[in-house]
Amino acid sequence: MEQIPDFWRTEVFHPLSVHFPIALLVVAFLFKLIAVRYQKEVWEQGGSILLGLGVLGIWIAIYTGDLADGIVSRQLCDPTVLKEHENFAWISAWLFSAGLVVDLLKFTSLPIFRNRLFILVGILLLGGGTGTLMYTGHLGASLVYQQAAGVYVPSSNCVEFE
Repeated sequence: MEQIPDFWRTEVFHPLSVHFPIALLVVAFLFKLIAVRYQKEVWEQGGSILLGLGVLGIWIAIYTGDLADGIVSRQLCDPTVLKEHENFAWISAWLFSAGLVVDLLKFTSLPIFRNRLFILVGILLLGGGTGTLMYTGHLGASLVYQQAAGVYVPSSNCVEFE
């Protein structure tokens, strides 16, 4: 009789840590868009808080993804998808981190960091980050649902659950 593996495996930490930053960063981008359109301080500040938490979370997701990579890559039929997933995750993390820096510069006393062009640069960074984040998620879903990356596949008769 086969044994079901423990849930708290190293490769499971990545899917546990990745979903919050995805939600936080997408909503932060939406808040920033609303703040530009309606010029309301509450949307601006809320977006900044969500962006800061999301950037922290995306770097945790990068770290846990690196931990899972060494375990999962040996079991994949097409490891090139994993490499592309990793590359786009890094691009997303850097775009959002740059967007956070631009956002934080608006809180300095220098007026150049509050002009429309600088705000547009921040929005473009967050928009690019959101686009690459969506593609990264698509690749991650492809790894899980098409190649069973990090997923325990039970036996055909499921005797290990009896």
